Amino acid sequence: MRLTVSAAMSLAVVAAPSFATSADEVTVATVQPSRERARMNQKVFDSVWSEVRTQYYDPELHGVDWTAARRTYRPQALAATDDRALYLVLDQMLNLLDDDHAGAASPAVARRQDAQRTRRAAIGVTLRPDPEHPGDYRIETVRRGSPAEAAGVAEGWRLNIAQGGWSPEQDVVAGRALNLTFIDEAEERRVLSVTPAVMEPQPAFVADRSRPGVVVLRVDGFDAGLGRWMGAELAGLSPDTGVVLDLRGNPGGRLMEADAVLSCFLPRDQVWATRTLRSGRQVDLSTGGGCGDLDQPVPNDVAVLVDSDSRSAAELTPAALQEARRAVVIGERTAGAVLISQDTRLPDGGRLTLSRSDFVTSGGVRLEKRGVTPDVEASISREDRREGRDPALDTAIRSLSRETVLASPARSL
Repeated sequence: MRLTVSAAMSLAVVAAPSFATSADEVTVATVQPSRERARMNQKVFDSVWSEVRTQYYDPELHGVDWTAARRTYRPQALAATDDRALYLVLDQMLNLLDDDHAGAASPAVARRQDAQRTRRAAIGVTLRPDPEHPGDYRIETVRRGSPAEAAGVAEGWRLNIAQGGWSPEQDVVAGRALNLTFIDEAEERRVLSVTPAVMEPQPAFVADRSRPGVVVLRVDGFDAGLGRWMGAELAGLSPDTGVVLDLRGNPGGRLMEADAVLSCFLPRDQVWATRTLRSGRQVDLSTGGGCGDLDQPVPNDVAVLVDSDSRSAAELTPAALQEARRAVVIGERTAGAVLISQDTRLPDGGRLTLSRSDFVTSGGVRLEKRGVTPDVEASISREDRREGRDPALDTAIRSLSRETVLASPARSL
């Protein structure tokens, strides 16, 4: 199991057929799972329940009666006839913990997560479960040039999972048209045909040097190799070149890569956080000097861009730089989903993500449910995106004058 600080990740979705039905077309029928299905349901449920009971970072489970949860949800899980039904039950049980890091991904979702940086069939949207409409998903982003964009799908819409239709628990095939039901921002129902296509992966890290006097390092996830990449981008950089670290929409990732990023800007062995294990033992986290081939941190002025979808490692990183008075943080308050988690494979090939340690900053601030408060507030609207504007980035670049950085005190988090 790899140590991560990632929240429940948004799904880079590859969809399967969805069939819109009206209320009077739905026939209620009692369907029993096959013996093999029920047996696997039992294995998966018992694995999740036991893992939480014995490994969750809070041995009191936030006061949840886990034995009662088992009595309530186990019969529902065993009766599930497909992955969607099973994982809805698991998520309902895990939601009792009120922890964004506690989540179960079906085998199809786990496969997509594993293939996120590979060439694969996709419709080109990023989804997140919509808490106001259980079972539905909010469209967070629509990739340019994707089948979703061609079909007219827009950010902010809701993907409505019709009864008997598609859900993210299913795989897709390139070239097979999908009838997907969306609810737009005006709450109007739209049924669109979207045909998945094989798309090249989007890089996790991108350096933009198109603006004079500044380099923008866009990081979509704290994936393996981030520290090595960032070290290479910073090596030989003129000291008077400003650095913008763009962590907007970043769901987090590997703890060691977060430490590597901090090592690019903070002295070696500087304590930046403390993690508390289930046993109560506390462990200080300090920079290990893992910023690629750099022998020492760079002196450049730094601005960190965040938004409400910056999570976990994308929160602890700006928090540490802010507390060290090493960077100015620009944007929106972050998500407040900052616990240290590990993934476990489930018997059916799915994945359980579970918090294994609590986390506080070096200043003793617990970011969970609180987030990071930016030094300068700035945002970007959907209209800005459509028109190709980025006022938040413009604000970050303006903030990089040395006078602004030095004069801006780190706010309490």
